Amino acid sequence: MAFPATPPELSTERLLLRMHHDGDIDALYALFTDPKTMRYWGAPPWTDPAQADAMLARGAAAFAAQEAIRFAVVLREGGAMVGSCTLFGHDAQNRRAEVGYILASEAWGKGLMTEALSALLDWAFGPLGLHRVEADVDPRNVPSVAILERLGFAREGFLRERWRVAGEVSDSLFLGLLAPEWAARRGAKA
Repeated sequence: MAFPATPPELSTERLLLRMHHDGDIDALYALFTDPKTMRYWGAPPWTDPAQADAMLARGAAAFAAQEAIRFAVVLREGGAMVGSCTLFGHDAQNRRAEVGYILASEAWGKGLMTEALSALLDWAFGPLGLHRVEADVDPRNVPSVAILERLGFAREGFLRERWRVAGEVSDSLFLGLLAPEWAARRGAKA
């Protein structure tokens, strides 16, 4: 399945998920410079505002190439961008992609990322037609693992010492979710 020609906007009770745009530069830079937010990210915190511009450019190019779609997570009340969630590594033939996400530390503990990812998964398994969504998480990031498991992701593998970020070595926990599992969960909640 291919991405649509125009990126969709996904809406929840409290959030709007839309493509990032130039107006997000300052919020992106704040998000990716926060050491607390970046603790388990696959790269160290940003140090140059140009990194936000580069992320926007990479996101647009990846969407055009049908490889990824990065959504800004925006609060409906007030319009603040508080995070980002992405489907990347899109494999149309095998109908799968990987999910990635980040949320500003001041927004933690409110269920916002669970809400955002639910909307993203509804779209991924619905209109986009994916069969499988995968996640690669640092197993020390217990809240992130909990979010994925709450959404129905199953632990599928563990790779030791897979990443080296700023001199620190970390492992990878792989999780996966299949379309029929998501449909069953959503049907049970309807």
